[in-house]
Amino acid sequence: MMVAGIGSRKGVTAGDVHAAIETALEAHGLALTALSALATGEIKRDEQAIFIAGRDLALPVIVVTEDALRVASVATISQSEVSQAQAGTPSVSEASALAAAGKDAKLLGPRIVVGPVTCAIALGGGGE
Repeated sequence: MMVAGIGSRKGVTAGDVHAAIETALEAHGLALTALSALATGEIKRDEQAIFIAGRDLALPVIVVTEDALRVASVATISQSEVSQAQAGTPSVSEASALAAAGKDAKLLGPRIVVGPVTCAIALGGGGE
């Protein structure tokens, strides 16, 4: 399972989300068809642009609980003080991708920042 984790500022557009996903995929040499799902943290449940992007891309959006984000945070690469203070994780995009991708998931690299949106790609370890 390959998951694109999404973090964002409030009020982003679906276009912003699409741009971050496309940039992250390109950075890793991946096609959109490689993705199984999008994921974000509970704190972003009301950020409609993420769900619109999921619908546009025909991908489910997994909302990761605060507890699951905290557990996955030990494996994040990026460290944002703002994210830590607001969401309880150093990177919403990285932690949500890891949590949603399942057991033994690994990030393909640090989150990609495109304007107001971050995107991180995680690959599941197969032991979901």
